[in-house]
Amino acid sequence: MRIETAPQDYFASGLEPSAPPVVAVIATGALTLQVEFLDGTKGEIRFFPSHLTGVFEPLKNPDFFAQARIEQGVVTWPGDLDLAPDAMYDAVKQNKIWMLQ
Repeated sequence: MRIETAPQDYFASGLEPSAPPVVAVIATGALTLQVEFLDGTKGEIRFFPSHLTGVFEPLKNPDFFAQARIEQGVVTWPGDLDLAPDAMYDAVKQNKIWMLQ
């Protein structure tokens, strides 16, 4: 299990996101992430295999999925794959979980 944290200079770009940046991500199992946002909001991101098509197909590979990391406050993987931070934050803030199905 690898814990990824965001660099402290996130706001150096001058960009202000509508959702707080992700500051920690952990791949906790098959198709499941734990995330934490700068404001302290924490939750789970759960993928369903039926959602992993097209550019997201590589996430079905457990070794690739485990490479989740943070770039500029966004959960990403190699190959420019990323998750929509606003939708993720809204779901986690409200339900403590974001299920991509």
